[in-house]
Amino acid sequence: MNGRRYWEIGGFIAGIVLVVFGAVAIFMGATGFTTTRDSIKQEGITFGPKSDPAVAKYASQWAGQQVTNGDQARAFAKIMRMHTLEATGGLTYSQMGRYQSAAKPNDQAGTNDQKAAAKDATGQPIANAARNIWVTETALTTALNVSYMAERLSVFGVVVGVALLLILAFAVFGREPQEKKVQVATLGGAPATPATT
Repeated sequence: MNGRRYWEIGGFIAGIVLVVFGAVAIFMGATGFTTTRDSIKQEGITFGPKSDPAVAKYASQWAGQQVTNGDQARAFAKIMRMHTLEATGGLTYSQMGRYQSAAKPNDQAGTNDQKAAAKDATGQPIANAARNIWVTETALTTALNVSYMAERLSVFGVVVGVALLLILAFAVFGREPQEKKVQVATLGGAPATPATT
């Protein structure tokens, strides 16, 4: 078996691998896409009214509708962040202390100093409730943003699968067929001429 035959066999095997990989990528991408959307729908999240400034800013076209896809999930995450900033006086998690301040009980910035913290009946520092809002917000918005990312990755998987199949189809069917070489019989070094009658 000559070297060219090995290349032909290798090309045939590579083609089969590409077809399988492309088909699997399309299947997994489509499955991931539908799974992500089904999971989002299960949560029953609904946008608020358009009168809400956060909804008006990030999702006015979906006001009052259920969140059903990645783009809407991402918009809802932005709305949640805006609401949380409003609830915490514009402070982020890292800008707030762990405890409620004894000197300024209404100050949402709180304090990290246990001595300066307000105490409960047992003498333990009282947690900064406004800061705890960020824990919930971060968990929920991360899940919503992951849904957006999962949907985009699923679409990417489908595109890659289709691209692989198209590349393979072009490689196989896009080539011009090689013309059969016609061997010319020669007589005494000169091409033979057809006989005339």
